[in-house]
Amino acid sequence: MRTAKHRRIPIFLLSLVLMTFLLPLTALASEGGAAEPTSYFYMTFWSLLPPIIAIALALITKEVYTSLFVGILVGGLLYSGFNFEGTLVHVFNDGIVASVASPSNVGILVFLVILGTMVVMMNKAGGSAAFGRWASAHIKTRAGAQLATIALGVLIFIDDYFNCLTVGSVMRPVSDKSKISRAKLAYLIDATAAPICIIAPVSSWAAAVSSYVEDGNGLYLFIKAIPFNFYALLTLIMMVFLALTNLDFGPMAKHEKNARENGDVFSGMKNAAETANEAANPNGKVLDLVLPIVVLIVSCVIGMIYSGGFFAGEGFIDAFSNADASVGLMLGSAVTLVVTFAYYLIRRVLTFKQITACLPEGFKSMVPAILILTFAWTLKAMTDSLGAKEYVEMVVEGSAGSFKLFLPAIVFLIACGLSFSTGTSWGTFGILIPITLGVFPLTDPLGVVCVSACMAGAVCGDHCSPISDTTIMASAGAQCDHVTHVATQLPYSLTVAAVSFVAYIIAGFIPNAFIALPIAIALMIAALFVMRHFLGSGKAVEEA
Repeated sequence: MRTAKHRRIPIFLLSLVLMTFLLPLTALASEGGAAEPTSYFYMTFWSLLPPIIAIALALITKEVYTSLFVGILVGGLLYSGFNFEGTLVHVFNDGIVASVASPSNVGILVFLVILGTMVVMMNKAGGSAAFGRWASAHIKTRAGAQLATIALGVLIFIDDYFNCLTVGSVMRPVSDKSKISRAKLAYLIDATAAPICIIAPVSSWAAAVSSYVEDGNGLYLFIKAIPFNFYALLTLIMMVFLALTNLDFGPMAKHEKNARENGDVFSGMKNAAETANEAANPNGKVLDLVLPIVVLIVSCVIGMIYSGGFFAGEGFIDAFSNADASVGLMLGSAVTLVVTFAYYLIRRVLTFKQITACLPEGFKSMVPAILILTFAWTLKAMTDSLGAKEYVEMVVEGSAGSFKLFLPAIVFLIACGLSFSTGTSWGTFGILIPITLGVFPLTDPLGVVCVSACMAGAVCGDHCSPISDTTIMASAGAQCDHVTHVATQLPYSLTVAAVSFVAYIIAGFIPNAFIALPIAIALMIAALFVMRHFLGSGKAVEEA
């Protein structure tokens, strides 16, 4: 039965949307025509209002598309000074069209469509079903299925997008048979995507971080910062602990209990992106799943170093540092699609007609993720046009000198907030890393800690944010309702973030990895044991 509170939500949304259109119409009538954007809100706290509204609405209404679009409209209104024409032009021309037309974004969209097509092909060829049968014979417990998911996520460290969708497509049959909720699977995928990439020297994330450091010392700084990346390292420890102890809390506990006792891995909320379960080819083999994935990994690595100039004479490390992830993933996935196409024809597990039918099906399965990504990119464009980056930069530079020893913890919090509100880790790197290096020289140990705090905070905010592309990809990979994934993951992420914050306070006074990292690990394990003691030994505790 719907309560009065739930009935008011659509009315609230309708009123908000009407206001966003009526306000600029009023401004247009009073001014008698279009006006140039006044940008009164440029480089002020108001520049963060669009993502704050979008995130708040998404968490309240559980509807991400409308929430993102309302946030985009608010950004357009603020930028144009509530001018009707200016709002429309900025939202659609400078926002949606520009985001979709961006070469790097188009590359990611092509990669998603190809990967969606490959997932459909692998399912129809019987590769996924064959792997499920093999896994059922070798993975007997829920803990084993979770640990296998974590291990696969760790092995696929090249790129977070690739990680999310590949791990999801491979492990969904295994997790479903082990009665692991899709919400838990989405968390495991998300927690082994960005947190793994940010501590892997050979990854698209290492290349992104390195590009923000001058004098060619980016990769050297990245490697030195790994032991201080507390959020990423502690997230791995927490995942293993949760898998071994069967400890769940917050909204996740309800989903896990429902999956464990009733076999309902969706808790009644099936994702619209889920493809229909068609009869798979009974002649499928595990190789029909493994070979395309191996080819995809190799092709994507080659594609990334190709985009970085490896075949033009650059060294491997330099080529990876200069790589364009979107180009590399697009080219690598395209090559893999052709190889997989030919392989399935030779194996005769699929006909030519069946393979071509997978193309529109794969595209259709990725439409929700593509739509959310497009809106998330547009929302980021709105915050950029309002000077959100410059505002945060001004705040950080103004207070950096007063709290030197506490700066790692402060940088961690700022990076969390900025990445959460904008949904991008790489943008946060570009803002805070140059500022940090401007305060501390590269040789200062505290500077390394601060850079690592920036990377950890960016990943933490990205991990929590409902408008983050990685979070969106994890939902798509697990075929889990997106808002459900965000709500169930948030308590876990915040637990690790709290311990990481304390660890960065300690590291500010003791910038030595051999001391700070063991202390951080001890704090994380102690916190988990305390939670296990109070929540119940080995029992998931359902949220009241």
